[in-house]
Amino acid sequence: MFYTETIENEICVLNPDESKHCTSVLRHSNGDIVEVFSRSGEIHTAKIINDSKKNCVLNIIDTKPVYRRPEFLHVAIAPTKNIDRFEWFVEKAVEIGIEEITPIFSEHSERRVLNIERMEKIVISAMKQSMNLSFPQINQPVEFKDFIRLKSKETKCIACCEEKNISFAETIVSGKPTLTVIGPEGDFTKREVETAISKGFIPVSLGRSRLRTETAGMVSCTIFQCITGRFGAKN
Repeated sequence: MFYTETIENEICVLNPDESKHCTSVLRHSNGDIVEVFSRSGEIHTAKIINDSKKNCVLNIIDTKPVYRRPEFLHVAIAPTKNIDRFEWFVEKAVEIGIEEITPIFSEHSERRVLNIERMEKIVISAMKQSMNLSFPQINQPVEFKDFIRLKSKETKCIACCEEKNISFAETIVSGKPTLTVIGPEGDFTKREVETAISKGFIPVSLGRSRLRTETAGMVSCTIFQCITGRFGAKN
């Protein structure tokens, strides 16, 4: 399976990285039939017509839509100081299945620089690995105080370290999109939590353990998968 950003008149071109993987690593050549996916939400069956190692060209011979789940999970999460941990979250969340990711900067955030282009490369790699080909939306980073003021039809949750919070699982409603917000190392400040609640966010718990940021993100994805019945599904 290969990824392309360029499709025109039933012709698609692979970028240099994908071309090298196709022709040099997997040793495909002219006439071979391969599958290609794109942001458009389609899987294309295509024949290689120019096996260039830098710009492999293919002719699309069949197209079918990617299966899109009716459930919708949006995770807004603070990038970790150690970027490897945040990238691990992105990779694993995509492999399991997520529809939208928004990096947020809050008062305790130690990282305020993020390479979105690199994130998208991680997303594509994870999609190819998992064959979960519904392209998630990766948003530009935003300040937490601005993010919580955005209007949304999602069930809005904020995960924070309070024993009295209800379980995140209890907030998930079948057929309704869900947003969960995960704070940085050191959690959200009390003022941030109170402001979020005033904007309609539900304070939730992800369990008894005190979790790292990236672990909390993955736990929220896993809980959502279990509640919506994705695990064990054929599609």
